[in-house]
Amino acid sequence: MAQTSTAPLALEIDHAEGIYLYTPSGKRYIDLVSGVAVSNIGHRHPSVITAVTDQMEKYMHLMVYGKYIQTPQVELAKMLSDHLPDNLSSTYFVNSGSEAIEGALKLSKRYTGRTEIISFKNAYHGGTHGALSIMGSEKLKYAYRPLLPDIRQLEFNDIIALDQITKKTACVVIEPIQAEAGIILPDPEFLTVLRKKCTETGTLLIFDEIQMGFGRSGKLFCFENYNVIPDILCLAKAMGGGMPIGAFISSKQIMSVLTNNPALGHITTFGGHPVCCAAAIANFKVLIEDNLIAQANKKGKLFYDTLIQHPNIKEIRIKGLMLGVKLKNEIITAKLINELFDNGIIVDQFLFCTDAFRIAPPLTISTSQIKEASEIIINCLDKLDF
Repeated sequence: MAQTSTAPLALEIDHAEGIYLYTPSGKRYIDLVSGVAVSNIGHRHPSVITAVTDQMEKYMHLMVYGKYIQTPQVELAKMLSDHLPDNLSSTYFVNSGSEAIEGALKLSKRYTGRTEIISFKNAYHGGTHGALSIMGSEKLKYAYRPLLPDIRQLEFNDIIALDQITKKTACVVIEPIQAEAGIILPDPEFLTVLRKKCTETGTLLIFDEIQMGFGRSGKLFCFENYNVIPDILCLAKAMGGGMPIGAFISSKQIMSVLTNNPALGHITTFGGHPVCCAAAIANFKVLIEDNLIAQANKKGKLFYDTLIQHPNIKEIRIKGLMLGVKLKNEIITAKLINELFDNGIIVDQFLFCTDAFRIAPPLTISTSQIKEASEIIINCLDKLDF
């Protein structure tokens, strides 16, 4: 297999269940990363397994996206529409978060006839060329230049900088909460002013909720925390209950520009795979019916209240069941992550905030499991030489 680093973790997993991962030798790990906010309803949820099995017995891939009527696609699109504002009623299914971003960028340029794209420093939107172009870290993208032209990057939470949005701007792409920056929350007025500025200039506002969507923030969709509605919403990760699926969602009016001049304005072979859509429907139902979204804030606070007392923790940034735990420096953080790994806990560093580690367990984690994990974290913190 191709590797993404010179020293991969190389942890072999035999099976997974709920919040746990098991090696072939039987060692158990508590997964506090959820495959980077993918397994929001836990690993191998029975409802997802049943949905996948049932759909496979009917059909799998039939034809490229949009050519045939496939029931799982239609049902999932309706479910999303039923839970979103009226202007987010038309869904285009893709395979991943990066693809959702690529589709949203193309849609914005096509609809507005403009080329300028604005994004924010310390933002992560994916690894494909378009997504890489708007990434907020030169370190991860300099080796691949030249990338897309006409990209402008602003500071997150800088209201004055929003004056750089003009009638030349096709879209503004933003995470309502910056995840890989270490869980940076928006200031109270920032998103409101951003929405107003985009409306005034005819600029499309794109929210990247790929990591914070589907209950992670304590709301089904993160933007619901801030009463600001985007023009395009990008989703993936936790959408499929462990199966690969993503989407970009907009109004029917905006999305319709992909149908002509040229036709096939955006196309994908496997987007909206019926098995993945069936899994996503089951995942959606579990989140709603098991009341997992409403529990996220309480469970996140339990982690926070237990850990914040430790003298070696400088800060904890939190929204729902996503925490960024900040330590003295990135060396100490890396040492703690290794110590936790040795003690059966999986956490990881943020891409753009290496002195902090992420806690984002499945939303199904129980109170007793939170207390167990927190106790191990505290014990490992006590062992380190700060």
